[in-house]
Amino acid sequence: MTPPDSVTIQPKFSDPEWTARGERRARVDVSGLSTLWVNSGTLCNLACGHCYIESGPRNDRLDWFRLDDLRRYLDEIETLGLGRPEIGFTGGEPFMNPDIVAMLDEALSRGHKALVLTNAMTPMTHCRTDLLRLRQAFGDALVIRVSVDHFDPERHDEERGQGGFAATLAGLRWLSDNGFAMRVAGRTLWDGDEARLRRGFGALFASKGIGIDCLDPEMLVLFPEMDEAADVPEITESCWGILGKSPADMMCASSRMVVRRKGEADAVVLACTLIAYDAEFELGRTLAESLRPVSLNHPHCAKFCVLGGGACSREP
Repeated sequence: MTPPDSVTIQPKFSDPEWTARGERRARVDVSGLSTLWVNSGTLCNLACGHCYIESGPRNDRLDWFRLDDLRRYLDEIETLGLGRPEIGFTGGEPFMNPDIVAMLDEALSRGHKALVLTNAMTPMTHCRTDLLRLRQAFGDALVIRVSVDHFDPERHDEERGQGGFAATLAGLRWLSDNGFAMRVAGRTLWDGDEARLRRGFGALFASKGIGIDCLDPEMLVLFPEMDEAADVPEITESCWGILGKSPADMMCASSRMVVRRKGEADAVVLACTLIAYDAEFELGRTLAESLRPVSLNHPHCAKFCVLGGGACSREP
């Protein structure tokens, strides 16, 4: 295929094969499935100022993902011989989903590790008895990752609402006191100095008796920001060598996300956790259909994954 004529070149990120300058766009081949992300639904108890998926108390564009949906995909993983990928639950707030405990139990009982991304506030509190049971049954196969945007309470509450910092720290302390495998996700929205951020988080958690090694990038993940309006470069095939990066290290090389759109009869598979509403990144209803190359023709591909070094899962 030849590049489009210069007269008809489209805006940046609009063509899956070619950049606006007529260069071959980078793509990522699938290498397997290390993580299957489940979007539990976009409803959340918070309405954060910079939520990439616009979750909140009124956003139900992604409906509740149900136990039967998960069973279908877990069955397909076994049929396709994809091993035992980690099952990651994101949202919205996963602990608001009425099937979350049953889905965790299902995934863990089948030998998968399970990761839950949460704000550790009231919805998680309502699940404490069940979480203790799962912790006793499956140990560190269940990992809870808590979003703490900044070690400064004012910065965190600026994003998540007054009193959010205290409530989240209380939930994190409960997880720590009860021996859960924990992670924390922070953000670089206010400060790009990673060393300073890690020192600040380390001092905070030490003062609260929370067992997080903030020097470990798997224990404390610091995410670059995703600004839809930012002007970011398109990634071409030649960029891999220039940047010294490999397409095999991108999220879409080894992970997929499943969602249930509001009003749709079936769940679908998406290329990425970050691009939940764009139909262009929808890869079909089955995992088998989804295991094909992904073109990096979205600004998040460049800013978050390739240039920012972000990844939703930091498990080894």
